[in-house]
Amino acid sequence: MSNAATSTPPMDVFIKGLWRDNPVFRMLLGMCPVLAVSNSVMNALAMGAATLFVLTMSSTLVALLKNFIPKQVRIATYIIIIATFVTVVDYVIQAISLDLYMALGAFIQLIVVNCMILGRAEAFASKNSVPRAILDALGMGLGFAFALFLLGAVREVLGNGSFLGFDLFGPSFEPWSVMILPPGGFFVLGFWLLIFAYMKERSEARQQEREEAPHGG
Repeated sequence: MSNAATSTPPMDVFIKGLWRDNPVFRMLLGMCPVLAVSNSVMNALAMGAATLFVLTMSSTLVALLKNFIPKQVRIATYIIIIATFVTVVDYVIQAISLDLYMALGAFIQLIVVNCMILGRAEAFASKNSVPRAILDALGMGLGFAFALFLLGAVREVLGNGSFLGFDLFGPSFEPWSVMILPPGGFFVLGFWLLIFAYMKERSEARQQEREEAPHGG
């Protein structure tokens, strides 16, 4: 375990996934479900919650077992752990709402190959304590769910004129049908990436101004 990893404050471990290292808006991970199921807020929240659960539970178990997993089979072991929790989520969603299960389709099972989850298991959970692995997983999972929500909200409002199924604009509204189609996912993702890039640029500019201020006097 590196000293840099252990010296990071616990709150920073949690917050980085929400904002600074957001898996969607910063690292562009999990694009397949992000673009496919974010055509409504409900679908986005369901996929976000499912991914959060799988990520948190798998990271916890990997951190618990890291000293017992042979290095040669660690990736295969991680995939088995992840697949176990994906199976749990698959059956739970199917039991709660068959309509939601059908709407999410195969993308529930595809959580197994979500590079964000396997990446956090390999890069963080396998090298850190259980509490830190849980904080990292919660931050990354909530950051992923937050990104899905932002995409789902814009696409549903513009594509259906509704939010969580509740009509917003009345019968006179002409929905932008492209927003609930696959191209709409790319348009909205590009819009949010532009917003986040602008905010990052402004933040770095303000930071640079603060650093240069004493020298200017």
